[in-house]
Amino acid sequence: MARYIGPSTKIARKFGEPIYGPDKYFEKKNYPPGMHGLMKKRKKMSEYGTQLQEKQKAKFIYGVLERQFANVFHKAARSKGITGEILLQLLESRLDNVVYRLGIAPTRAAARQLVSHRHITVNGSVVNIPSALLKAGDVVAVRERSKSLEVITDSIASNRHTKFSWLEWNKDEFSGKFMNLPERTEIPENIKEQLIVELYSK
Repeated sequence: MARYIGPSTKIARKFGEPIYGPDKYFEKKNYPPGMHGLMKKRKKMSEYGTQLQEKQKAKFIYGVLERQFANVFHKAARSKGITGEILLQLLESRLDNVVYRLGIAPTRAAARQLVSHRHITVNGSVVNIPSALLKAGDVVAVRERSKSLEVITDSIASNRHTKFSWLEWNKDEFSGKFMNLPERTEIPENIKEQLIVELYSK
């Protein structure tokens, strides 16, 4: 399946919550999309349907394709600890997500584009792979020649992003350090990761 590039509000309405962040259009139409969205009485979802929907929601939030998501899950399953929590920690440590969390980009989609177009460095070297996983101590920065890009300066100036304890931002250098993997309680996304674990264990 190709990465979704359509209206984000439509997806938010599908899941019944603004999964991409504050959304004024979702506030106006917070019912399922479609011609009969307001009137339609949805059937009670099966256990499998609920689990599948949670996985789809996580994929849309982090902008990860099916095969990538499966690979991350299996890596989490092989690791010591609680699989669901490790899954979210791995998704949070993706380079595109960290660029977004640091406030360098306004959305994860914009962060992926910045990484792909070689505007971001890790430990001083250009990395153009959005799915690259960061380790504790890695420093993510904007390339010198890219610091004047409007999308970057506007995003940083807006200061819309919450400050996270596992990230350390240096506003003078346009860089941030990935301090450590976040605890589950520190990850703000509304994802029921146990449902995803149950889905893959079938």
